[in-house]
Amino acid sequence: MEPLLEILHDLHPDTDFTRETRLLDDGILVSFDIVMLVTRIEEEYGVLIPAKAITPEHFNSATALYALIRTLLEQDD
Repeated sequence: MEPLLEILHDLHPDTDFTRETRLLDDGILVSFDIVMLVTRIEEEYGVLIPAKAITPEHFNSATALYALIRTLLEQDD
C-alpha cells in the first residue's frame, strides 16, 4: 500500500489519504487526477484498471483503491 500512498501524496501533498474516505465525492480527486493516478498505478503495480472500475466505490479512499489493485493483481495470476 505504501507505493499507492506515495502516488496519492504526489498528487495532493496536503491530503491525509490514510483517513480520507470521500476523495471523489468531496472533489479532492478530479478527472485529471484520476487520469494521472490510473497511469501511475498501472505502471507501479503492472495492472490495467478498466474504465468501468473508475467509480467512487473504488476511488473514494486509498483503502478501497488498494483493494481494487489487489483484486486486479489476483485476476492476473
